[in-house]
Amino acid sequence: MTPRQIELVKTSFAKIAPYKEQAAELLYCRLFELDPSLRLLFPSDMTEQKQKVMTMLAVMVSNLDKVDTLLPSVRELGRRHRGYGVLQRHYAVVGQALLWALEIGLGSTWTREHAEAWQAIYEIISAAMMEGANTPDSARKATARAAA
Repeated sequence: MTPRQIELVKTSFAKIAPYKEQAAELLYCRLFELDPSLRLLFPSDMTEQKQKVMTMLAVMVSNLDKVDTLLPSVRELGRRHRGYGVLQRHYAVVGQALLWALEIGLGSTWTREHAEAWQAIYEIISAAMMEGANTPDSARKATARAAA
């Protein structure tokens, strides 16, 4: 990500943050519209899930200047999501839903440059999550022992 992309993601997220409940609602409504089968992976009461996704986004956005420090946690998040039944193909759908929700939420201030910046960060995050999901547990444990 370029410094300009980081700036665009941070400033656009700051505009969405006060409306995080509505942003999460848009995201999940669009996600389930794009792939209704994904609804089965979530609880009937989405309140906590919506809070989690917005908190996760806030943490990631606030740390974009040092994204490499986030990647181990993002990989672990991917490993946990594998356990929830998330498949590699689901990441593209989530990315589409996220960009759509941001575009709707930001309205006329959303630009192609914003879309490209958010796409860049989402590609980094989703790649790390997929890597975590595809790493065998034994390899992850060995890496953790070696780092200790």
